[in-house]
Amino acid sequence: MSHFTSIKVQIKNGEVLQQVLEDLGHKVECNARVRGYRGDTTQAEYVIRGKNGYDFGFRRNGENYEIIADFSEARINTQQFVNSITQKYAHKTLMATIQEQGFNLEEEEVLEDGTVKVVVGRWV
Repeated sequence: MSHFTSIKVQIKNGEVLQQVLEDLGHKVECNARVRGYRGDTTQAEYVIRGKNGYDFGFRRNGENYEIIADFSEARINTQQFVNSITQKYAHKTLMATIQEQGFNLEEEEVLEDGTVKVVVGRWV
């Protein structure tokens, strides 16, 4: 019986997702099998190998990606894992949008609660 669980995340760009995972210190395999309970596997576009034999996969589901893993055996704080990826993805996407639209980064500050405050400007 498979114990894979999927978590939908607001991530649309696979290339940015791969950069985020690598920025967070993960070695990423592309188009690989995700290992789970009792040797079960499933396919994903991006895979992070777990040290205990349980992996984390990211696969497209419609317009967005989902994280697929056997979270019960992965022994991580799932919420913290998902939050770190989605926050870094949002930041990287915002920085690219700022540049594309001709804005300049004026100020960036990480608040005590982990929130990132960004101030941008543009001369008109």
